[in-house]
Amino acid sequence: AEMTHLQAGLSPETIEKARLELNENPDILHQDIQQVRDMIITRPDIGFLRTDDAFILRFLRARKFHQTEAFRLLAQYFQYRQLNLDMFKNFKADDPGIKRALTDGFPGVLENRDHCGRKILLLFAANWDQSRNSFIDILRAILLSLEVLIEDQELQINGFILIIDWSNFSFKQASKLTPSILKLAIEGLQDSFPARFGGVHFVNQPWYIHALYTLIKPFLKDKTRKRIFLHGNNLNSLHQLIHPECLPSEFGGTLPPYDMGTWARTLLGPDYSDENEYTHTSYNAMHVKHASSNLERETSPKPMKRSQSVVEAGTLKHEDQGESENTQPLLALD
Repeated sequence: AEMTHLQAGLSPETIEKARLELNENPDILHQDIQQVRDMIITRPDIGFLRTDDAFILRFLRARKFHQTEAFRLLAQYFQYRQLNLDMFKNFKADDPGIKRALTDGFPGVLENRDHCGRKILLLFAANWDQSRNSFIDILRAILLSLEVLIEDQELQINGFILIIDWSNFSFKQASKLTPSILKLAIEGLQDSFPARFGGVHFVNQPWYIHALYTLIKPFLKDKTRKRIFLHGNNLNSLHQLIHPECLPSEFGGTLPPYDMGTWARTLLGPDYSDENEYTHTSYNAMHVKHASSNLERETSPKPMKRSQSVVEAGTLKHEDQGESENTQPLLALD
């Protein structure tokens, strides 16, 4: 089969994987894309702001080349953006809310992929400072990060893994996770984004996160449900699915601890600034500052709240008990 320019840059292994797992056939790629594009007229209520080949292709890949499903996802993608306009108003890494979330490590993105070529995203829940970041800004930062990552064709085919570490995530913090905002997150990630999620792994989750998970289950597709793994503090079960050599030490892996600023620096480039640089300096001073070697910044990472040992993590802290007034959002389904 002649390799279509749409597959340019893909390794032969990945092309073969796309054929086997996704029914991707280079000979009819253009027809497949055109058939999805032809369905656009059936939804005049939606503004399809991008309809080029490469863009439509990622939706076909996300739905194993089932054209109707791929079109439904494409429609959802733009409808979600249409219904949540404020979320996408200034949808850039330097938007203050998104920038703050990225700087705080939401999400973390590991440089190396796992043994299946999937990109690993990390969320350290306890680092969510609710006075600094709204849940919406964290969600926006995650969606923006995926938007940047999905440009990589290998990831369109291999997909992503999400690991959420709930160590030291307090009951009080959890009470802010209302079903309505969780539903917004699920719609944005599961129903409206052209990515393949190979697994969502919960680590060190306390009982109240388990309770919350039970509540949101009805919003999850069976396919998603099968891919959510609740490991508790059993890192062995995590390592059976993601090899330790792909993981930082927080997850019992052989890589060094994750530096929270890694992905923010990647996305923001020279605009990246540590906490202490938030003061408004003149453009010139900023410019000079960033001219200083990157090395210097790499070697002095700023200290971040870190997950404590797995043993401590499982225990419910006393200060979180007796806050029954906060159980309301946990139990009230919209």
